[in-house]
Amino acid sequence: MASSLPSSRSAAAEGRNYAPAWLFGVTILLSAFLLFLVEPLIAKSILPWFGGTAGVWTVCLVFFQCGLLAGYVYADFLTRRPARWASPIHALVLLGALACLPLAPNAAWKATAGSDPTWRVLGLLTVSVGVPYLALSATSPLLQSWYSRARPEQPPYWLFAISNAASLAALFAYPILIEPFLSTRRQSWAWSVLLCLFAVCCLWLVWAHRQSDLGAIEITGNAALRPAPQAIVLWVLLSACGSVLLLAVTNHLCQNVAPVPLLWVIPLSVYLLTFVLAFRKGPWYPRSLALRFLAVVLGALGYAVYDIAAMEPILISVPLFCLGLFGACLFCHGELSRRRPASSHLTLFYLAIASGGAIGAIAVGLVAPRVFDNLYELPLALVFTALLALLLTWRDGWAQRALWTTVTAAMIVVSALQVQAYHRNTLAMRRSFYGALRVEQSRGIGPTQQRTLFHGTITHGSQYLLPPLRMQPTTYYTRNSGVGLALRFCCTWPKQVGVVGLGAGTLAAYGKPGDAFRFYEINPQVIDIAQSLFTYLRESPAKIEVVLGDARLQLESEPPQEFDLLAVDAFSGDAIPVHLLTKEAMAVYLRHMKPDGIIAFHVSNHYLQLALVVEQLAQAYGLESCLVENAAKEEELSASSQWMLVTHKHSFIQTLALMHIAEEVPVPKNFRVWTDDYNNLFEVLTPLGSGR
Repeated sequence: MASSLPSSRSAAAEGRNYAPAWLFGVTILLSAFLLFLVEPLIAKSILPWFGGTAGVWTVCLVFFQCGLLAGYVYADFLTRRPARWASPIHALVLLGALACLPLAPNAAWKATAGSDPTWRVLGLLTVSVGVPYLALSATSPLLQSWYSRARPEQPPYWLFAISNAASLAALFAYPILIEPFLSTRRQSWAWSVLLCLFAVCCLWLVWAHRQSDLGAIEITGNAALRPAPQAIVLWVLLSACGSVLLLAVTNHLCQNVAPVPLLWVIPLSVYLLTFVLAFRKGPWYPRSLALRFLAVVLGALGYAVYDIAAMEPILISVPLFCLGLFGACLFCHGELSRRRPASSHLTLFYLAIASGGAIGAIAVGLVAPRVFDNLYELPLALVFTALLALLLTWRDGWAQRALWTTVTAAMIVVSALQVQAYHRNTLAMRRSFYGALRVEQSRGIGPTQQRTLFHGTITHGSQYLLPPLRMQPTTYYTRNSGVGLALRFCCTWPKQVGVVGLGAGTLAAYGKPGDAFRFYEINPQVIDIAQSLFTYLRESPAKIEVVLGDARLQLESEPPQEFDLLAVDAFSGDAIPVHLLTKEAMAVYLRHMKPDGIIAFHVSNHYLQLALVVEQLAQAYGLESCLVENAAKEEELSASSQWMLVTHKHSFIQTLALMHIAEEVPVPKNFRVWTDDYNNLFEVLTPLGSGR
C-alpha cells in the first residue's frame, strides 16, 4: 500500500521552503465555500429547464458526490507524483477551471419532451462546472497531503474541519444572505470572481510545492501500517450510509413540500455539520450518548414514515426529519472519525469517504427510481443505519446487542409496513425522474366504487367507475370549487381551456361539444395512466389535446392560444414547481389569455400559503383576484381546496362576491413578488398545526 511519507530532509528545512500555514487554511476555506455555493446556485439556475421537480436536485447531488470522488481520485493521483510533475499538472487544471468562467449553464441542454432528463442534467453539469468542480473538490485532500508532508509534526485534520465549516457557511449563506438579495446572474458573477481569487491562492501553493521539490510518495513495505481491507470497507459503508440518508431525507422533503434551495441546503447543512463536529480538532462525538440518541431518532423517523397517509405541518416535519438526519449522520461520521488513520494514509481515507458518498448517491438518485416502484429509500436507509449500529456495537456486550437487534427488527417492520401500505388496493404503480405514481381502487363494488391517482402522498384525481357518476368532477375540481365556478361563469359556449398539469384528467368532465381542452403534462407516465385507467379524457365530448412537456417551456414556444380559462395545477406531491409562480411565468400565461380570460391557480397545500404569492402576482400586473375555498365532503368525493382566480374581468369577481364565496387575500407589508431570480419560502410557511 502506498503511504504519504515526508522526504528525507528535515521537517524544519521543508517548513522554511514551503508556503505559510495560513495560506493553506485560506485556500481550503475558499475552495470549500465555492464548492458548496455552486451546488444550490447551479441547481436553481437549471431547475426551470427540467420541470422544477425534486428529481433535479437529487440528480445534482449524484453529480456532486461523484464529482467529489473524481476530485479525491485526482488528488490521490497527484500525491503519488513528484512535485516537479504534480505542480504543473494542477496548474493546468486550475487554468482550465478559469477558462470555464463566467459560470453560465448552456440552454441547449434543456429537457426535450418525453425524455428522461437524468442524463441531460448530468451532462449539463459536467460541461458547465465539471472542471471547476474537479479543481475545488481536489483542493482539501491535496493540500492536506502537501501540508502533512511539509510539516509531519502537525496533523492536518484541522484543515478538514475548516473545509467542512466553510462548506456549512456557504450553505447557510445561500438561502439567507445571497438568494434573497442577488439575482441568479449576479450570483454567478460573484462566484466567478471568488473562483479567480481561489485560483491565485492555489497557484501560489502550487509554485511553493514545486519549489520545495518534495519527492513522489514512497512505497513502504511495512504491511502492519496499512489499513486492513475490512477497515476500508467499513469507511465506505459508513460514508455510504450518511449519503443515502442525506438523499433520502432531502428527496422526501422536496417531493412533498417544494423543490427549492431552502429545502436542499437544510439537510445538506445538517449532513456537513456532523462532519464538522466529528472531525474538528478534538472531535465531538460522545459515543454512548450518540448511540442512545440514534435509537430515539430512528424510532421517531420510523413512526413518521410507516404511515404513507400521515401529513404534518412543515414546522414539525422539517425539524423532525433534519433532527433524525443529524442523529444518524453524527453516528456515521463519528464512527468514521474514530477509525481515521494516520496522516500517511490521508488520501486513501478521503478516497474511501468519497467512494461511499458516490455509491450512496447513485443508489438513491439513479438506481432506486429504476428498481423501485415507489419511494422506499428512506425506510431502507433506516434499516441500513440500524444494521451498521448493530455491527459496530456487537462487541460492547449483550445489552447493546439486544438493543440494536430490537431497533433493527423494528426498522425492518417499518419498511415492510410501508411497502404493504403502498400495495394495498393498488392497481398500478409507476416511478420516474418526476416522482412516484400510484392508482388505488376502492373495494366496494357499486355506484360509488372509485379509482384515485396519488403522486407521493397527494391525491391527483379520483373517478367513480360506473354511470351516472363516472363523469362527475371530483376532489379539488367539483362544481363549487374555484375552477368549477370559473368554468361556469368565465364565458359563454364554446370555451377554450388550458390546463397546466393533467392528473387523472378530471377537468375534461366539464367539456361540452364545441369546447377545446388543452392539457400540458411533463410526465409521460401520468398521460399513460390518465388515458388507460381513467375515462375522463376519452369520454369527454370536448376536443381534447394533451401536450407532453414542461408547461412553461411549451407555452413560451407556442403562438397565443386565446384561452378563456387557464388552470395552473402542476402539483408534484405537495410541491408546486416554483418557476410556474413567478412574474415571468405570469407574463407567459397572460400572452395566451383572451382579454377577459381567467387564470385559476390551485394553491391548496399542506405547508405553504401560496395564495399570497398569487395575490402579489395579480397586483404586479394590475389584475383583480379572489380566493375560493372549499371544505372536504366525503359523500361527494370532494377534497378541501383553495383556488386563486385572477382576471381583468371585474364582473366575474363581483359575481363571486355576491355569492359570498370570494375571499380577499391580504398581503403582508414588504412582501416581494416572486421572480425567476427570487423566491422566499420563509414568508409563506403555513402556521404550525394548520394544513390543507
